[in-house]
Amino acid sequence: MKPTVVSCAITGSVPSKKDNPALPVTPSEQIESTHAAFEAGASLVHLHVRNDDESPSSDPARFARVKEGIEAHCPGMIVQFSTGGRGRDPSERSSALYLGPDMASLSTGSVNFPTVVYQNPTSLVDDLAGKMRDYGIRPEIEIFDLSHLHGARRLIEKGLMDDRPHVQFVMGVQNAMPADEHLLDLLLAELRRVLPHATWTAAGIGRAQATVMEWALARGADGVRTGLEDNIRVTRDRLARSNAELVQLAADAITRHGGRVATPQEARQVLGLRPAAEAVH
Repeated sequence: MKPTVVSCAITGSVPSKKDNPALPVTPSEQIESTHAAFEAGASLVHLHVRNDDESPSSDPARFARVKEGIEAHCPGMIVQFSTGGRGRDPSERSSALYLGPDMASLSTGSVNFPTVVYQNPTSLVDDLAGKMRDYGIRPEIEIFDLSHLHGARRLIEKGLMDDRPHVQFVMGVQNAMPADEHLLDLLLAELRRVLPHATWTAAGIGRAQATVMEWALARGADGVRTGLEDNIRVTRDRLARSNAELVQLAADAITRHGGRVATPQEARQVLGLRPAAEAVH
């Protein structure tokens, strides 16, 4: 059975506790929520941090505290920092990379979001990619538009990353790429043409989460993504109780498609990451 990486985006920059009280905001809540997701089968955690008022933060001290807690309680789990831009000063989006997470998200082009333009000018993208290269961080390329695949290819041509990034298609964001199965096939064909050595996954936003996951698994994706950042509900009428509940649903989907949930060690092999440091006891 193929090992499939389960990525859990635990918080994000948009949902709040008034939307779902289970959303982990403080560092201690994030560590606890990640540990529960890890126990449920997540091998990769995607991290945003928040200020005390729940607004997005770029504070390296908060990233450091959460990273340290996850490494202590979730042996081998892949830690991925967000360098996303909603609510963050562009000059601060790389501020925590010196902490050396295993991975970091990287958007290679701008796109319309529900109420703002998510701006990723070439100069910023090159800067982020260069810092990830210098710190030995593997990028996860966030694809909001087909042209962003070509943006990733240009980074390889510039020597700013190797030819084996992890690529995530993001589908269902209002005003951006719709959650359409035909579009996923188009994107996959282009991925295989311009980034043939990349690993890939797809993320569905909101009610598209489960549907996009099924499409990805049916096409042999290397991983799936779930978590309260993308979706706060299990059904239209019921909020998710935790990130762990969403991870369990993802694990069930993987089983239905004849796969199995990757261990942290297997996930590192799939994504081309260095082995985890030995846990300190």
